[in-house]
Amino acid sequence: MTDTRTLVLIPARMAATRLPGKPLLDIGGLPMIVHVARRAKEAGLGRVAIATDTADIANAVAAHGFEAVMTSPDHPSGSDRIFEALCKLDPAGHVQTIVNVQGDLPTIPPGDISAAVRLLDEPAVDIATLATEIRKDEEHTAPSVVKLIGSPAGPGRLRALYFTRATAPYGDGPRYHHIGLYAYRRAALEAFVKLAPSTLELREKLEQLRALEAGMRIDAAIVDSVPLGVDTPADLETARRLLANN
Repeated sequence: MTDTRTLVLIPARMAATRLPGKPLLDIGGLPMIVHVARRAKEAGLGRVAIATDTADIANAVAAHGFEAVMTSPDHPSGSDRIFEALCKLDPAGHVQTIVNVQGDLPTIPPGDISAAVRLLDEPAVDIATLATEIRKDEEHTAPSVVKLIGSPAGPGRLRALYFTRATAPYGDGPRYHHIGLYAYRRAALEAFVKLAPSTLELREKLEQLRALEAGMRIDAAIVDSVPLGVDTPADLETARRLLANN
């Protein structure tokens, strides 16, 4: 049985510049956003809803049995969008864990979503996320691959100390690729969206640094691989191949 105190939200907009109309692009006969919603539902964590500013997206997910909530088109980030959705769907404050699953991850393993949420069993953790060990040489130096620098905090988990696009940490040993899926305590999300963008956030162009600079604790579950993020026509074709038999 799913937990009524957990809400999984999937922000989805049509405004992607590199792949216009991305959430509704067809993968194996289904819109991409529906694949993501199915993965989130399979995680069995709680209520799943798509937060969108576009009626076409809302109608598409509703046609496949999923819930949509309309949000403002003016939000600067996905975090602001999911906070508005949370307030609309749960004004009484029953939900205590909010999971933000990006709408362009149609291959995200449901177990990885659950792994992030389990990190919140540790009371000191404000926000939970995912990371995987970098295994391709070129990814160590690629600015597009965000690195999570952290201290071991138990088996298969890191306490995040910093996030960067640079090659870090220095020296021998593993480096970790940050995967942008988040599970928030409600109080942490409420506090986060009230904060102004921080100095390091603006410099690195990484929103999660705002939370670290404000003193929040972020832990990451170490998972086996990075889910395919669909950002280009080539990514879309790869997703179609991977999901051809689903």
